[in-house]
Amino acid sequence: MIIWTLYDIKNDKVRTKVAKLCKLAGLYRVQYSVFLGSLNENEKDSLNLQIEELVDEETDSVYIFPMSKNELRQTVLLGQAFDKKLVSDEVKAMFF
Repeated sequence: MIIWTLYDIKNDKVRTKVAKLCKLAGLYRVQYSVFLGSLNENEKDSLNLQIEELVDEETDSVYIFPMSKNELRQTVLLGQAFDKKLVSDEVKAMFF
């Protein structure tokens, strides 16, 4: 499944750790606090648990949205939606 991970995290160290977790999970940064990629259910759950341990529920927001490949193909990208060089051929192929 395709996963979008978006976050707004106050603490710089925590924000950096969450970004590293997203990259280690195989997600690609498409904006400063937005990652996109393919994960299976176990990988998504693992990422969720790891991020949950780091964030402050009082001040931070993290969204992990699953999306089907068909829904991703229907996604509209406008302007400088994301740097296509940062996204793998697999995900790019879904858009084009």
